[in-house]
Amino acid sequence: MYEKAFQLEIITPSKVVFKDEATSVSAPGVEGNFQILYDHAPFLSALEVGEIKVKDKAGNDMHYATSGGFVEVSGNHVVVLADSAEKSSEIDVDRAKAAKARAEERLRTKQENLDRERANAALMRAMNRMRLSRNV
Repeated sequence: MYEKAFQLEIITPSKVVFKDEATSVSAPGVEGNFQILYDHAPFLSALEVGEIKVKDKAGNDMHYATSGGFVEVSGNHVVVLADSAEKSSEIDVDRAKAAKARAEERLRTKQENLDRERANAALMRAMNRMRLSRNV
């Protein structure tokens, strides 16, 4: 079955991660996960830590770990401005495990100046990257 494609760009502050046609993209919105298909209504949403799933025009599935950002849909053109977006097959699992251990250690301490919200966010990002690394 032929699915109509739309233009998708996934952009981080450091690079363009994906720029091609896609037939589907799913992302972790702050109000819940959502999916975008051809002819989607105009849409703007903030993203949270989670997985961006892309089905390209050839039918290949790609998975990206993201730490948040925004997505805008307008006229069969979707732009994801992500804080970070890392393809699941390129995740450095050892680095993610080390980041998880550091965050857990920070949360175990009783330091007065500890930014618990920042430590929890680091833990969530590391766990997300570890989970998605298994999607290879």
